[in-house]
Amino acid sequence: MTYFPFSETIILENERVLLRPLTEADFKHLKTFSLTEPELWTYSLLPANGLENLKSYIEIALQKKAVNDSYPFIIFDKKNEQYTGSTRFYDIQQHHETTQLGYTWFGKKFQRTGLNRHCKYLMLQYAFDTLHFQRIEFRADATNAKSITAMKAIGCKEEGILRSNCVSPSGRRDSIVLSILKAEWEASVKNNLQQLLMP
Repeated sequence: MTYFPFSETIILENERVLLRPLTEADFKHLKTFSLTEPELWTYSLLPANGLENLKSYIEIALQKKAVNDSYPFIIFDKKNEQYTGSTRFYDIQQHHETTQLGYTWFGKKFQRTGLNRHCKYLMLQYAFDTLHFQRIEFRADATNAKSITAMKAIGCKEEGILRSNCVSPSGRRDSIVLSILKAEWEASVKNNLQQLLMP
């Protein structure tokens, strides 16, 4: 059988953040966001606003994990000692040495605190330096300016727009595609992100 690294338990952490595998039991850690901050999923293809949506969100994430498509994490802010949101690897293509990184959300009080950069650094480091993947892809609603700015700030390069490529809760959407290649990670992105993480 071909070795599949995402079948293992993956824990990613540094002094600021801990990413551990998402479980059904994490419903209790995330339900406050679902009830009080429904706008977090304005641009999401799979919204988790409301308890039923959150339950479905977690179930689908774990189903995707079971078939080796995704690896979802819950995010724990070590500085504030609080669970803050979720992120994942998805569309994992081991043969092509590539994956997408996304489904990332944080409670509002944890946004613009640097926490997202810590998460992205740990995930990119794992994908490029441990798994030796060659490409990490990012996608977003083409109208989600805040998310696009954040991705470019960590070193993602814009590739283009997929027009009306998927169904969204509000109809169909255009998706922007960005990426980081291993050569770019090694040449500059890794070092630049490390500098951004310094206090």
